[in-house]
Amino acid sequence: MNKRKYGFRGYIGSRAYDGISTPQHIQNQVIRDFCKTHQQTFLLSATEYAIPGCYIMLNTVVAELPKLNGMVMYSITMMPKNAAFRQRIYKAVQANAASLHFALENISAHASADFTALEDHITLNRVMEIPTVLKQP
Repeated sequence: MNKRKYGFRGYIGSRAYDGISTPQHIQNQVIRDFCKTHQQTFLLSATEYAIPGCYIMLNTVVAELPKLNGMVMYSITMMPKNAAFRQRIYKAVQANAASLHFALENISAHASADFTALEDHITLNRVMEIPTVLKQP
């Protein structure tokens, strides 16, 4: 049975991620440009709620993956901090022969090696967030 795929769902946020708040219309424009550059059909973005740690809309997009070619998140900083949650997203992407994209960073992932590299990138970003206090003698 050939399941019809409809394009790429955008995913944007209405709260700050890693301390940076980007207006929703700018997030959508970056995603639209990404899709146009990569010749992908852009579907309207799901907008995450402003509640810290809330991923209701992300879960909705993941559940929609059987009907999608994939999803395009505005930024890698929007990925959940919980590693097990991220692994569930990667598994859902692979199980549905979809792909995961991050428009701001121009990163795409669809295979295991891509997700391993993505985890390295996320880990590096998180390490860079740790505040460093320089002690003076």
